[in-house]
Amino acid sequence: MAIRTFNLPDPGEGLVEAEIVEWRVNVGDTVKVNDMVLEVETAKSLVELPIPWAGTVTEVLVEVGQTVDVGTPLIRIDDGTGGDEAPAAPAAEGAAGEEKQDAILVGYGAKAGATARRPRKKADGMTLSSVPAEMTSPSGGAQTETEQIAETPAVPEQTVPEPRVESPAPPAPTAATARAGERPKAKPPVRKLAKDLGVDLTQVRPTGADGIITRDDVQAHASGGSAQTVAAPAGAEANGAATAGSAAYGTAFGSGEREVRIPIKGVRKMTAQAMVGSAFSAPHVTEWITVDVTRTVELVERLKVDREFRDVKVTPLLVLAKAMILAIRRNPGVNATWDEQAQEIVQKNYVNLGIAAATPRGLVVPNIKDAHAMTMRELADAIAALTATARDGRTQPAEMSQGTITITNVGVFGVDSGTPIINPGESAILAFGTIRKQPWVVTGADGSDEIAIRHVTQLALSFDHRLIDGELGSRFLADVAAIMEDPSRALVWA
Repeated sequence: MAIRTFNLPDPGEGLVEAEIVEWRVNVGDTVKVNDMVLEVETAKSLVELPIPWAGTVTEVLVEVGQTVDVGTPLIRIDDGTGGDEAPAAPAAEGAAGEEKQDAILVGYGAKAGATARRPRKKADGMTLSSVPAEMTSPSGGAQTETEQIAETPAVPEQTVPEPRVESPAPPAPTAATARAGERPKAKPPVRKLAKDLGVDLTQVRPTGADGIITRDDVQAHASGGSAQTVAAPAGAEANGAATAGSAAYGTAFGSGEREVRIPIKGVRKMTAQAMVGSAFSAPHVTEWITVDVTRTVELVERLKVDREFRDVKVTPLLVLAKAMILAIRRNPGVNATWDEQAQEIVQKNYVNLGIAAATPRGLVVPNIKDAHAMTMRELADAIAALTATARDGRTQPAEMSQGTITITNVGVFGVDSGTPIINPGESAILAFGTIRKQPWVVTGADGSDEIAIRHVTQLALSFDHRLIDGELGSRFLADVAAIMEDPSRALVWA
């Protein structure tokens, strides 16, 4: 038989390692060319790896949770052709002139015309799906989960048959519980949480639909209680803190050991390095403005029933995104970057609008390419697509590169404002606070003042003071606020 060894491919982007997240195959399984055999996490993305040969799995060489370097052997395949061991798949791109290139990381280095990534397979008759969770803000629904992808994304369910370790398990709550000989059903973030807590998933009683083990199930098992004992506190989901916590930012307080050590790796490690570099290389200045956005809220409600927007979710974030684009046209110096090596300020006459997203893997900032050229409806569609991709944990490096300016919506958590750190490679970031009903002084047409209940929010702009001075930053922030206060200004400034 001819044994082929599949090595970790070179993902490009300057990355040199990846963590094994989940194997889709076991020893003895038969695979076809381009079957997705495992999922890995690099410092920038969660990606699936296809196998470049057909055959039978003879050996799995690395375990889930291991971080390995590019070129490390991952799996061996018997291609059934006979003969000695065949050469391994190259870890890097083939030499110039080669017509065939073996497996590369999905989403990296693909040349024009390359085959698109195949859809996920069904396993054992189960359809792979994701279940998004809604989020609302204290403002009574003015802001939702679509506005800020800060909610923990629901990673698609992945179930693959695999020999199960023989051990006594608690009684199954329903007939849908995993059958004997089948791997316990749990999503990758839940598996990672179980590993961090030292929990054996075969011992956990599932309470999720179709016998899926949830995050609460793992935490309850670790603390020796039931899933109900670790439910989120009342109101947590309403203020945006429902599911964005445990796996992403630590484990349940008081559960398991007195201290839990969480390795710094993957996206979180890359983000930490980038944020430190940005904070200590770009002199940050932050300015705040409080705005009456009642008319923006009213516009959003009208657009929700407008036939032009009937198939897309409309939120105040959409209006803010459009307001920023118009404000950039009036103040183009904000949409620039500092080139230290060339000693130049690079002003960009296009807008790649980033939206910061907190995920279980860490902070990612995907951006909408050429947002300046989009209509309001096109911008709404782009935000919806960006949201769906991030929720599924499938944001690719190309979608996070070449951003020019960023929005971070802390308002979805009920937070009024903050001092955001500039995304590396950019020069400004705008924090969008929660929209609250509160008393506000309203000046009438006759000049008289009265107190009324209005929708009010705070905007905070952090900018690089090397190229954006106080005047430019203030004018830009004031222009954004003016459109949020009266969206009809957009007709004059467009």
